[in-house]
Amino acid sequence: MAENQIKKNFTGANRYVLDEELANIVNISMALEMPLLLKGEPGTGKTMLAHAIAENLNMPLLVLNVKSSMKLIEALYQYDTLTRLNDSRFGDSKRDVSNIEDYIKMGKIGQAFTSDIRTVLLIDEIDKADTDFQDDMLDVLDQMEFDIIEIDKTKKTIHRPVIIITSNAKKDLSDPFLGRCNFHHIAFPDPKMMRRIIKVHFPDLDSELSENAIDAFYKLRELDAIEKRPATRELINWIRALDADPDFKPKKLIKGDLPFLGVLFKKSQDYQRAKNHTDRRRLF
Repeated sequence: MAENQIKKNFTGANRYVLDEELANIVNISMALEMPLLLKGEPGTGKTMLAHAIAENLNMPLLVLNVKSSMKLIEALYQYDTLTRLNDSRFGDSKRDVSNIEDYIKMGKIGQAFTSDIRTVLLIDEIDKADTDFQDDMLDVLDQMEFDIIEIDKTKKTIHRPVIIITSNAKKDLSDPFLGRCNFHHIAFPDPKMMRRIIKVHFPDLDSELSENAIDAFYKLRELDAIEKRPATRELINWIRALDADPDFKPKKLIKGDLPFLGVLFKKSQDYQRAKNHTDRRRLF
């Protein structure tokens, strides 16, 4: 066994329902010290998986939210030239302005590399970045080091982080990028899996409300021309809203009486389309 290989397996977390295939690819990625690239539609639990790994393995979580305009250096470190200039002009700082390193602040990748303990590094929505950012980032993660030009130093990782990368598949990733990651597609939960998820979030929920809400939810997802289909988090919030309404009766769902559609649909055209169907009782 490699010296840095993970000695314990990821087995899920309190509020994260894990299937065997996903557990296996997470654990093999940690054992091989390779980034795990997750794809799937929004709301399938890609981001929450990193939170679950951190919770289960008792590791700190660092989150790099990728933006389209982001440069790789921002994820590695920032040199605070403005503060150094002000300190040198006004002379009221306790820092030595001649020591540039005092003005270097680590970005999220830099923090993961320099942490005294092993971390989980979530690189969220990598498909927002351009190809150069993606490939350069993978070079850094392969080498586990980067240069700080201003002080002519190389920062090497202390503990190789567990790296989870998510993509909503809005943009194709380069072949070199894909070749250096393990991959898993998180499919949208089927009704059986969704029942398990709802049970975890609502262990004492009335079974009639649970079954009827899940059934209505999947029918709503199948409506034609919906731009943003409701995801698991919307279903959870919808059930929370239904359960909190003292006047709501679960049998109303069977009859097509579906309140709080604004919890499920966040775009005007989607909301109106769902409302039109439910007003005509065309779901049932």
